[in-house]
Amino acid sequence: MIGRINAVLTVILVLCALALVNSQYQARQLFIELGRAQSQWRQLDIEWSQLQLDQSTLGKNARIEASARRDLNMVPLTPQRTQYLTMGAK
Repeated sequence: MIGRINAVLTVILVLCALALVNSQYQARQLFIELGRAQSQWRQLDIEWSQLQLDQSTLGKNARIEASARRDLNMVPLTPQRTQYLTMGAK
């Protein structure tokens, strides 16, 4: 009877040990995946900041150009509208 109880307890102990090893392995895998996800998040955050900066810069230039056209009646310079000045000899 005691031998049978010891065998059952041994099997239970081995199963618990295997479950512990498996859960530790899964925890390590999840930790590695978390590190990769955090690294990717940092990279995407850097790219997002760069895109926001680019958008801000482009928005300012477009707004200045629109204001110059609307308020000051300015138009882009074209080769047909260019005038060249020459200096005569003294």
